[in-house]
Amino acid sequence: MIRKATVEDVKKIQKLINYHAKRDKMLPRSLNELYETIRNFFVYTEGKSIYGACALNVDWEDLAEIKSLAVASSRTRKGVGSKLLAECLKDAKKLKITKVFALTYVPNFFSKFGFEVIDKKALPHKIWSECIKCMYFPNCKEIAMMREI
Repeated sequence: MIRKATVEDVKKIQKLINYHAKRDKMLPRSLNELYETIRNFFVYTEGKSIYGACALNVDWEDLAEIKSLAVASSRTRKGVGSKLLAECLKDAKKLKITKVFALTYVPNFFSKFGFEVIDKKALPHKIWSECIKCMYFPNCKEIAMMREI
């Protein structure tokens, strides 16, 4: 089941995200950051367990970012990531967002959903305010991808 995340989910979301971050598959997230952005998150649950998470972060009137898409190892290749991404794209459409982007280490996944590689310089400067705080800045290896809705 996919649902909007609640504050009760934050620690489980962080554990899931940081598991993958330790394996250099995504960027880590602090509890503080997750509490501040919890309204952006959807989670995939089975019973009381969370097996996936993904956020849609609105950046501007026509632009949003897919962030922190993470799936538990036990649920990979079972459509969980696809369902979470689809839910975020559906939410973007409801919000009248026309472009959605992702910064990712896994471009093949996003390309299956119509995302295309773009030059990071095409993204607004506002996006980079978060990047400056990142431990990989300025040597970021994430690939920028965009999809129009």
